[in-house]
Amino acid sequence: MLGTGAPAGLPRPDCSCAVCATSLGAHARAATALLVDGALLLDLTPGAAFAAARAGRSLGAVGQVLLTHPHDGPPVEVPAGLPQPARASDGRDVTLLTGHRVRAVAMDAPGTGYAVTGPDGQRLLYLPPGGAPAGLEEGSEPAERYDMVLTDVVGRPDGLAKLRAVGAVGPTTDVVAVHLDHDVAPGAELGRRLAAAGARAVPDGSTLTVGVYEDVPDVPRRTMVLGGARSGKSVEAERRLESFPDVLYVATGGSRGGDSEWASRVAVHRERRPGSWRTKETCDLAPLLAEEGAPLLIDCLSLWLTDVMDAVGAWDDAMWADGGERALRARVAELARAVRSTRRTVVLVSNEVGSGIVPATASGRRYRDELGRLNAAVAGECEQVVLVVAGQAVVLRG
Repeated sequence: MLGTGAPAGLPRPDCSCAVCATSLGAHARAATALLVDGALLLDLTPGAAFAAARAGRSLGAVGQVLLTHPHDGPPVEVPAGLPQPARASDGRDVTLLTGHRVRAVAMDAPGTGYAVTGPDGQRLLYLPPGGAPAGLEEGSEPAERYDMVLTDVVGRPDGLAKLRAVGAVGPTTDVVAVHLDHDVAPGAELGRRLAAAGARAVPDGSTLTVGVYEDVPDVPRRTMVLGGARSGKSVEAERRLESFPDVLYVATGGSRGGDSEWASRVAVHRERRPGSWRTKETCDLAPLLAEEGAPLLIDCLSLWLTDVMDAVGAWDDAMWADGGERALRARVAELARAVRSTRRTVVLVSNEVGSGIVPATASGRRYRDELGRLNAAVAGECEQVVLVVAGQAVVLRG
């Protein structure tokens, strides 16, 4: 990897944002460029010869330079002895004397991707920033699986989802995020977000071996995302599944007919979700968790609790004492067991309350207490628990 950053690099010139301010030294990233087996250069960027030298490589044996970006960009000096950069037409095959075969892949945005097959049959896919392969729609023919994919995971998570949907990316595919920009924090935060997508990032100058197992953290089967009002918890939960196809979004709040403000909230959530996701409005969660199927995003448990408390008469002191409390405990225990035994990937969202003003009513205090118990019971069954504060995710477990 001669570079792993966005076309303008990281930090961006003349940018004073917090990410650019901290992307210095080992955390800096040049524009993404890939040297394949010393014979093929994908994207010629400024300082390519120096980048290769720093990585202990030479460009002397490069027989082909191919460009992916939607435009040629600013003039780049071609190092002496390097072939003139070219762009292959969509679908065209290029064969190198070294035995590498390269096919130009049509994109759904300006630019060109390249599928490279090495002499040993290993396959990698290299995509430009902001793009995904065209024609990967629902019902497409299953694709041959790649051993490695280098793509804009942060900018186009839906592209990774499409590759997964047609089988081009599988559990053993090494997914490497490239074209990294200042829209996500570097370091541990970047690694955490990419791990949730089944991907990883590497520093500039890294050597990647296609087909070799990499110790990438597994996507947690069960994740709980907690947060206060407008903390960004739903966005965080959606981000964790946006690179996967056919996610089932389980809305526990219902439609609340006649409430225009609630309808506006629901519309904002719906517009933010990927178009391939499906939605189901229900509070009957245990059967969904017991089924095999696509990942679940359950938003949210606090509304589920409201529905259950309505059903058991928890707001009435007499009904609460006469079996309501026992019934609620049984429902919470049933949900916790369902989370424990599920085979699906699931992300559960819930509100974190009780850190501020004590509710003025007995029913409000009862709800606060029961939500705390529910959150603790479900969190205890999850591999990863995240608390979102002011849009920042703090990992509590995992």
